[in-house]
Amino acid sequence: MSAQIKERAGDGPGTVESVNEVRLVGRISTAPEERVLPSGDSVWLFRVVVGRTGDRGRSRQTVDALECAVWSGRVRRSVTGWREGDVVEVTGALRRRFFQTGGGAASRVEVEVTGGRVIRRSESG
Repeated sequence: MSAQIKERAGDGPGTVESVNEVRLVGRISTAPEERVLPSGDSVWLFRVVVGRTGDRGRSRQTVDALECAVWSGRVRRSVTGWREGDVVEVTGALRRRFFQTGGGAASRVEVEVTGGRVIRRSESG
């Protein structure tokens, strides 16, 4: 299941519906970790490394490491068993999350995961 957020982007003829939908297939770079926030909420965090394909232009970058967060649902139970090196598919939406640090307010963009599965288990472990 993929998260799809639709809202009106304009009021006249030719109005386009916005879509915030992400699908990643890549390797888990570190085992998912549960973090309990000051609010008492908990979130599972992990990073998916995805190889870049096609024309990269002038970039020498060959992969992207993308932060993922799981807040609830069945996927939350699944990620507890994922481990470093597993190849996974995740779906969700991009979100900007705001939080407080010792230095003040901060934010990060991450994939809010609403679906996921292991495609291939890591050979190690």
